[in-house]
Amino acid sequence: MRKLKLEELNRLSVSEFQSKQKIPVIAVLDNIRSAVNVGSVFRTADAFAIEKIILCGISATPPNREITKTAIGATESVHWEHIASIKDAVAKLKADGYKILGIEQTDQSITLDKYDYSFEKIAVIFGNEVDGISDEILEDLDLSIEIPQNGTKHSLNVSVCAGIILWELSNRMQQD
Repeated sequence: MRKLKLEELNRLSVSEFQSKQKIPVIAVLDNIRSAVNVGSVFRTADAFAIEKIILCGISATPPNREITKTAIGATESVHWEHIASIKDAVAKLKADGYKILGIEQTDQSITLDKYDYSFEKIAVIFGNEVDGISDEILEDLDLSIEIPQNGTKHSLNVSVCAGIILWELSNRMQQD
């Protein structure tokens, strides 16, 4: 066994990636405090070829040194926009026909493995590292999903959570 060299990986160029068909998923970052977490989500969005990222509230936006360091170029390949208000972002996404999924532990959450992946367009909201998803949009969610956890902690880092959720959506939606 040997590790593959970078040139052996046959990666797409940025222009090839941008013209490639994406899975119809938008990641919405709701008041993410850490620019490193934002950069990690960019990198994950590139890896799984999601449609775009919407950055809301205090979430850092490119160009930003910490985002750039973590994203390692994904800010150039992944489409993104900033919408100051999470409420406005969700209203726009609903009007555009997206099913709104909140990644949050609520009294009505279902676990990730129980989600029906048959919906065509999905916007998935990842909340603040301390407070989670903004309370003001809980009523606007079509569904709340949580990742089953068996340890003593009750949450995952938002970028780890995004990695799990976006991989699962990518994997399931490409099978359909």
